[in-house]
Amino acid sequence: MIMKRIGSIEFSVLSPEFVRKMSAVEIKTPETYDKDGFPMEAGLMDPHLGVINPGLRCKTCGQTMRNCPGHFGHLDLERPVMHSEFTRKIEILMHATCKECGTILLSEEQIKKLETETKGKVRDLSKKIMLKTKPLKKCPSCNAEQGKVVLDKPTNFFYNKERIYPTQIREWIEKVPDAHLKLLGYNPENLNPAWFIITTLQVPPITIRPSISLEGGIKSEDDLTHKLVDIVRINNRLRDNIEAGAPQLIIEDLWDLLQYHITTYFDNNTAGVPPAKHRSGRPLRTIIQRLKGKKGRFRYNLTGKRVNHAARSTIVPDPYIDISELGIPQEAADELTVPEFITEWNLVAAKKQIKESDRPVYVIRPNGSRRKVTEENREEILEELDVGYRIERNLQDGDIVLFNRQPSLHRISMMAHIAKIMPGKVFRINPIVCPPYNADFDGDEMNCHVPQTEEGKAEAKRLMLTRDQIISPRFGAPVIAPEEDGVSAPFALTLPQTELSKEEAMQLLYNMGITDIPKPDKGKNYSGRLIFSQIIPKDLTIEFESYTGKVLKGLGVENRLTEKVVIKDGQLLSGIIDANALSVGKGKLVDKIAREYPSEVIEKFYHGINRIMSYMLTAKVMTVSLEEYKVSDEINKMKKKVIDDAFKKGEALVESYDKGTLEIIPGKTLDQSFEQYMMRIGFETKSKIEKEITKEKLKYVTGDKVVLNTIAMILAKSRGSTINLMNIAGFWGQASVREGRPKKGFTNRLITSNAKNDVSLAAGGFIGNNFLEGLTAKQYFYHAMGGRQGEVDTGVSTKVSGYLYRRLANALKDLVAAPDGTVRTASNSLIQYTYGEDGIFPKNTENGVSVDITKEFNEMKRTGKM
Repeated sequence: MIMKRIGSIEFSVLSPEFVRKMSAVEIKTPETYDKDGFPMEAGLMDPHLGVINPGLRCKTCGQTMRNCPGHFGHLDLERPVMHSEFTRKIEILMHATCKECGTILLSEEQIKKLETETKGKVRDLSKKIMLKTKPLKKCPSCNAEQGKVVLDKPTNFFYNKERIYPTQIREWIEKVPDAHLKLLGYNPENLNPAWFIITTLQVPPITIRPSISLEGGIKSEDDLTHKLVDIVRINNRLRDNIEAGAPQLIIEDLWDLLQYHITTYFDNNTAGVPPAKHRSGRPLRTIIQRLKGKKGRFRYNLTGKRVNHAARSTIVPDPYIDISELGIPQEAADELTVPEFITEWNLVAAKKQIKESDRPVYVIRPNGSRRKVTEENREEILEELDVGYRIERNLQDGDIVLFNRQPSLHRISMMAHIAKIMPGKVFRINPIVCPPYNADFDGDEMNCHVPQTEEGKAEAKRLMLTRDQIISPRFGAPVIAPEEDGVSAPFALTLPQTELSKEEAMQLLYNMGITDIPKPDKGKNYSGRLIFSQIIPKDLTIEFESYTGKVLKGLGVENRLTEKVVIKDGQLLSGIIDANALSVGKGKLVDKIAREYPSEVIEKFYHGINRIMSYMLTAKVMTVSLEEYKVSDEINKMKKKVIDDAFKKGEALVESYDKGTLEIIPGKTLDQSFEQYMMRIGFETKSKIEKEITKEKLKYVTGDKVVLNTIAMILAKSRGSTINLMNIAGFWGQASVREGRPKKGFTNRLITSNAKNDVSLAAGGFIGNNFLEGLTAKQYFYHAMGGRQGEVDTGVSTKVSGYLYRRLANALKDLVAAPDGTVRTASNSLIQYTYGEDGIFPKNTENGVSVDITKEFNEMKRTGKM
């Protein structure tokens, strides 16, 4: 095979002569089939255009349906019409050239200068030329008066306010010299702009617009055929009227109708043209609608394909399966098959499966022929089966599968799981695995794919297995980690007050799969920390501060909950396990286990966490009641005083603003400074009360008898924050829209119940009530203004960012890390000398830092290497 390099690709427009040359037949009649159901000669379903029915042969190439590629026809138009996609180019040509002589409306010296600039090559200088020619009233070459050209989109042209028809425009463009066309960006050897005015229309092959046979022998035609029928019919009517000497008005109306049909044939969504519709009212899908957009040929059929050996269903959470497992419905497993090669080692097992299985199994011989196993031929196949054969068996427990959620925006949107066949009709995944898929359980659907080759299975197992993707390739920290209940339960278990009786401890250890029973450390009872230590690797040592400790120290509280987390040789000695140990992005404990131990260890650790979660949140109960949001009289008095102080500060600010004595923040105007000061008052007021309410609510967790409620979740950082507590039990504070006070409302006021020009704290969106008390009507409107921003952002930004990502991904998809360490494009252009400029893969960093010096130093000290 001779290999050749493509020098260049050139796109052009077909000339009328070329269209006729490549045509197999001239279309003359709008009829498609005769009374007997046979295609009409010279009609739109003429067999010269290709065949779509089995048994028939093409009259052009003699091939059957399977081998005939289809052939173009042509239709000679009685009057030329504009190609709606090129009218803007024709308009530029008409502005730049003379109607009488066809030359560019510039002097000979200017034209020669441009030719010298282009060195005789084709270059598009049309914009440059148009700037110079538009003001001219006379042609420098023939001195002819130049009229004003106006395009009434999409296809109507006016010259000096009079309609100018395609025949006249074509004559005008044909006068333009070849040398001048080169300056306007056209290569006369390949493309003449006169071809933008259609005289001969290409008729596409039947293979791209096939008929569909309905019940009773009725045929339903494709949208393109419908459109072509209209074009042929109007063209014939136009010819008949011209031959019969009909009035000019009727001919022009038919000509415009022909123009309409050809415009909507190319694009049925052209601005300013009513779309062509079926009798049902559905707009026809014509050429451009077939190609562009999400449902077009490229995105729907070429870049996005349907595949075999795949299943799709809704996902539900199942904390009882491991992170690498996937619960597959029995119904899907009965349809999906896995090829298994017969060797001397598995021949007996394969025969046993064929003998005992009642599921459909296929046998593939070495020559590629396949046979389905049935009751009638089972014995015969068992006799025949030998080394070198293949069987396609149904999916079973332990098979490797790929799991994917769309949109697939990064590598870990598709991971490998181990199949676990389960009842029901839904896929089951461990909730810990949701973050990389960006999945939730509000009706999300996901796809399961079964690898069909040994290489595919090996790659999935070694490179894509879920437990090997714990550290994110984007930010170098855990991405598969417990959240919410998975953080609340270990927090509750490792509180210093938590004790379990022998029965409770044994039940929990059994659930976790621990068989090496520890000795009790609280008399006859077990501490929660001892139980948690059983799932930590035995040689692990780490020390870090908990999130709970940070929150309490920030509130000025020091007690046993603020101790550092200390784990030595797999034993939790002090501290509380919360979000700083476990969560996505920040979990120091899961980060250490994932990096320093085999991936099976972290999977076993998560298995233990899931069992702790199930037990602690059911047997020990985590609950929420309205009672915990009630605050003391002291807090209510303080709240009233703080809000009164805020209104006094606000009044003083308004006064200084009105007088113009307000201190202006550098880089801001007086109005901007005033708004920022008002926002600051709202936030400062809120934070004072927030601290006091949080301190008061700590009694639920810091006392001897722990109540697992909202404050426990906030301290564990599993869900919610002190702001939620404040909004329910304290007060809402200043409503915020785009990081400022709400402004857009009525003229000089926010809502109609405010006085005009009132800029005080109360009139600018300050809410002094909480959700437990309920909001006043005015406060409700302020709150809705702040809430609307979130709603709008959710709806708009998802769509916008999704499309921007698609554009970015398309622009970058040909980048590749070459064997020499550089990053290059598909055309071998150099983008980076080293991948990422530093050669470091983010997965191998720790939160983006390639080497943590402090951590390495402490490790060397601990191990006595310095």
